[in-house]
Amino acid sequence: MKYLSEFRDPELVNGYLEALHRMVTRPWTIMEICGGQTHGLVKHGILDLLPKEINMVHGPGCPVCVTPLGLIDEAIHLAADKGAILCSFGDMLRVPGTQQSLLEAKAQGADVRIVYSPLEAVQLARKHPDREVVFFAVGFETTAPANALSVVHAHALGATNYSVLASHVLVPPAMEAILSDPETTIDAFLAAGHVCTIMGMEEYEPIVETFHVPIVVTGFEPVDLLQGITMAVRQLEAGVARLENQYARVVQREGNLRAQDTIQQVFDVSDREWRGIGTIPASGYAVNPAYAAYDARKKFHLAATTAETDNGCMAGSILKGKMKPHQCPYFGKECTPEKPMGAPMVSSEGACAAYYHYARVGME
Repeated sequence: MKYLSEFRDPELVNGYLEALHRMVTRPWTIMEICGGQTHGLVKHGILDLLPKEINMVHGPGCPVCVTPLGLIDEAIHLAADKGAILCSFGDMLRVPGTQQSLLEAKAQGADVRIVYSPLEAVQLARKHPDREVVFFAVGFETTAPANALSVVHAHALGATNYSVLASHVLVPPAMEAILSDPETTIDAFLAAGHVCTIMGMEEYEPIVETFHVPIVVTGFEPVDLLQGITMAVRQLEAGVARLENQYARVVQREGNLRAQDTIQQVFDVSDREWRGIGTIPASGYAVNPAYAAYDARKKFHLAATTAETDNGCMAGSILKGKMKPHQCPYFGKECTPEKPMGAPMVSSEGACAAYYHYARVGME
């Protein structure tokens, strides 16, 4: 397969759907871990085509959605109170903090700028040597290499007015936390193909062995998703649990070793708070001591804070797969993309946004 159209081939899609309808004999709950997979399932109507026995639930694989409130408040503080140029990808701007979003802070005069790469933020630092430039480094393992490289690049250029506010989270510890919850109903996972492109697959083997759950590394197009679901259900029906790679055209078992080396050069693994979920041990990246001069938390003496809102947002339950977006009493009413109560409604990878924009699909 060479072309995008082949991964949306109706004949292949129908073939996997027919296979699923033939093989499934009992209810199974499968979590796709990535928000991109969630959007693929909802946008293309796959949830409505699956056998009724297959229940797809949506995991915490949206880094914007799990960025804690306190960290958004810190980003706003750097721009609004410390006079920094705060650079961010666009999907962070409308995510609410405790009092306001970055976009609202920008409207009130804070210097918040959208960039498409952290290297753009490094160039801004060189262009404005009299200003501090902070890149809000949000993401999973997929964006960590580029963010780490920006620090290495700034160091090589002597751009000491550049730093990153790191909010990186890691997928495998989140999966372990979900499976360790006594209320979990997850029978299998679709793992995020783009994360495994960077990190490889070996981190998932202990999860399969410890919890005896199938994990299938999967892409994002309809054929990818349906093939991945078919592979997972085949294992479940056979009573086995293995780590399999549907996304073999992209993912290699060892991942991208050069990217991993770059991550390890700049970041150390650390505990990380996940919005709506809580602190998960060893589930994030923090700038290591060798590059402490480029760590915004240290440069600006930011104290670790936790913040919660009591607006009733059910994002935590949705991110853990305990609830679907349309089951939230605020969905599409008090909570819309124009006035979101939580990040999953406004993020480009949020499950609530996917349901709001694309679906009556799966909402029965």
